[in-house]
Amino acid sequence: MIKAIIVDDMQQAQDLLLADIKTYCPQVEIIGTATGVVSAAKLLKQLDPDLVFLDIELEDGTGFDLLQILPEINFKVIFTTASDQYAIQAFRFAAIDYLLKPLDPDALMDAVNRVQVKDSREKVDVLLDHYGGKNTDNLVLHSSDEIKIVPIADVIRCESENNYTTFYFSDKTNFLVSKTLKSYERMLEGKFLRVHQSHLINLYHVKSYVKSEGGYLLMVDDSIVPVAVRKKNMVMEALERLGRS
Repeated sequence: MIKAIIVDDMQQAQDLLLADIKTYCPQVEIIGTATGVVSAAKLLKQLDPDLVFLDIELEDGTGFDLLQILPEINFKVIFTTASDQYAIQAFRFAAIDYLLKPLDPDALMDAVNRVQVKDSREKVDVLLDHYGGKNTDNLVLHSSDEIKIVPIADVIRCESENNYTTFYFSDKTNFLVSKTLKSYERMLEGKFLRVHQSHLINLYHVKSYVKSEGGYLLMVDDSIVPVAVRKKNMVMEALERLGRS
């Protein structure tokens, strides 16, 4: 028996998928459902399913957000999606199964029949790299005891220390996650700029660039962020582009 959960923010979609699974895939047992990133992350930790039917657009983020915050992907993923053609291309590229809504019974049975080996973290990372995650305005952050969903626009800067990253927000709070700065640099590409080995900044929260004393950025919260020598020209060019936009 394949133990599975359904993650979809629409009750009707959950009900339809559940009915189709009961009819066409008797080898699958649905052991739980969730409607959002936070609820799904908690459910995955509690139930440890073999398979997840995962929608893209959820009530508090996206299916990609969910995969980003999980330290391990020890289950098979079948995405269910209505229209995101770029995402479909990414699924194909990463060899991850997907189903188009409304679901076709033959496609459902075929996808379930391919559930033989568990998805790896590497395969999911290929998907996330190819997709880019640029269709969301929110960022999902995960610590040992909390999942935090924040607007990307509220993040002033990120600072790393070893394998940890601290996020600093416009409301003067911060949040520590056990993930490297490099992973967020990739995720926030185009919105943020890596100005130093330990610092990733939101360009829209820069108050000024001070060229003296080795060069540093003064952020809107009055924090000071050093700029690496090799990054100075890139920083000035980025700020100039921002001023023209």
